[in-house]
Amino acid sequence: MVDYAPATRSALFSLKFEQSGKRHIQLRSGGELYAEGNTMWGWDNYHGTKHYFFLEFDSAPTSFSGKDGDAVRYASFDEALVAVKARYGVSYISADQARKNLQDEITHFDLEQVVAEGRAAWNETLGQIRVEGGTEDERTTFYTALYRCYERMINISEDGRYYSAWDGQVHEDEGTPFWTDDWVWDTYHALHPLQTILNPEAQSQKLASYIRMFRQSGWVPTFPTVFGDAHCMNGNHAAAMFADALAKGIEFDVEAAFEGMHHTVLTESMIPWYRGAKTSLDDFYHANGWFPALAEGEKESVKEVNSFENRQAVAVTLAASYDDWCIAQLAREAGREEDYRFHIERSFNYRHLFNTQTGFFHPKDAEGEFIQPFDYIFSGGTGARAYYDENNAWTYIWDVHHNIADLIALFGSKERFTAKLDELFKQGLTTSKWQYYAKLPDSSGGVGQYVMGNEPSFHIPYLYCYAGEPWKTQKRVRMLMESWFRNDLMGICGDEDGGGMSAFYVFSAMGFYPVTAGLPYYVIGSPLFDEVEITLDNGNTFRVVAENNSKENKYIQSATLNGKPYTKTYFSHEDILAGGELHLKMGNRPNKTWGVGEDDIPPSGGR
Repeated sequence: MVDYAPATRSALFSLKFEQSGKRHIQLRSGGELYAEGNTMWGWDNYHGTKHYFFLEFDSAPTSFSGKDGDAVRYASFDEALVAVKARYGVSYISADQARKNLQDEITHFDLEQVVAEGRAAWNETLGQIRVEGGTEDERTTFYTALYRCYERMINISEDGRYYSAWDGQVHEDEGTPFWTDDWVWDTYHALHPLQTILNPEAQSQKLASYIRMFRQSGWVPTFPTVFGDAHCMNGNHAAAMFADALAKGIEFDVEAAFEGMHHTVLTESMIPWYRGAKTSLDDFYHANGWFPALAEGEKESVKEVNSFENRQAVAVTLAASYDDWCIAQLAREAGREEDYRFHIERSFNYRHLFNTQTGFFHPKDAEGEFIQPFDYIFSGGTGARAYYDENNAWTYIWDVHHNIADLIALFGSKERFTAKLDELFKQGLTTSKWQYYAKLPDSSGGVGQYVMGNEPSFHIPYLYCYAGEPWKTQKRVRMLMESWFRNDLMGICGDEDGGGMSAFYVFSAMGFYPVTAGLPYYVIGSPLFDEVEITLDNGNTFRVVAENNSKENKYIQSATLNGKPYTKTYFSHEDILAGGELHLKMGNRPNKTWGVGEDDIPPSGGR
């Protein structure tokens, strides 16, 4: 029987032998193990990075198998022994540092004390947001989601030093801890904006870490880990992290961030899942403004393109357009007007692929012709990856976070825009479930062609507010939370992806969502709880109160902000930081006159 309790860089095991006979504990690594007295230490190797440990038993083993340096060792104990406890520390620097990390955190073998200390730390962390009302299941789901929002990033500084996989060196952190382990394609939507509210100092440190990674490697990473840039998915949405922090007053070196992002998007390849210098495909994009697509069945001619991930031509174009808008915000803040104009013009590249006849972003070949024939549900192979990524064309209609007003203009009117949104939630699979999901296995949490279980869909229900129909946002958001985020075997509807999906739920359950990372605004939805209170690090509190709230009463009838009548369907980051109260009166029928004026529509980026 094994019990386990973790601390920050250490942990404690309690191991009970339930049967008579010999007592052995095996330690296995991909590196080297050493033993002496009641201690063992060594390292493992994961993707080229050494993970060191130092371990102490509360009872001295009678013997150790093998010799120092072996990858597998057995610690043997007296057969009369009923239980053994083992405490250990970990480090990316050395086994000696692992020993010090252990000694700093766990100086005893009391499992319950470690448990109590961990529980107290988590209660303090999760208690930063207090909710009242809702069901017990909803509260459990909410705090479980908030807990998962701390899965990434991780602080790997140890006594003022950190190991960097970007240059293979140990560095002094100079008072600013080093953070890594981030999946930015997944986390820029909601997780980083949430941490910007809850932990702005840590967010500043994370941005400084990205800049260090750029300085040490030459490019800003997309998926930084303890072993380097895993470089998954498409786009480089570290740009969105920087732009969002800039808009919300988080301190970082804007000039260095601009330098890193500008250099990276112009010299590193945009090919999904490929980390290397730009190729002919990238040169085409920089010259023409769209990533060229191949016809169905056409043989790939660029060797750097992954045979499974493919070109993802539309997804790459849309991601790059948004990244350029974010970089433009950095350029403007840094006083680089020419660079601002360069990136802001590129931020409109999504227009090249919009098919006005169909209302979809449609892949084009190198000649500028739309790929034909084309099926907006199934074209593109597994996960639609030849043209999109994990989701089909229906999801990527809405992937213009930085200029929603222009997206509406491409449709020709707000009415056509909302009609397409309505159709998204109503359009059927058009085939059997097994055939549909064999083609689109990541399209989980479906409502029509809407995909709740994948990150590019998170903001979509909130887009009704930009077209003057906020009651539809209220209806959709409530239905999605109730259907797909549950305290039962169903759980959540897709990959957690480093806290990304949980952050969507935390925001939506509180009643608002950051549609555009890079703008200091939050769009109002429909809160699950009667009251939400956020305690900020500046000492202020921000509250959302939903009067007469219930499962049926999901529609906003009227609102006040700090006691004054409020008709806008959004509020600002400054409103949160200043503290105060957003008070919503709820009812069971839509109020189609609230939040519909031109001044009530959320800002949407653009130039």
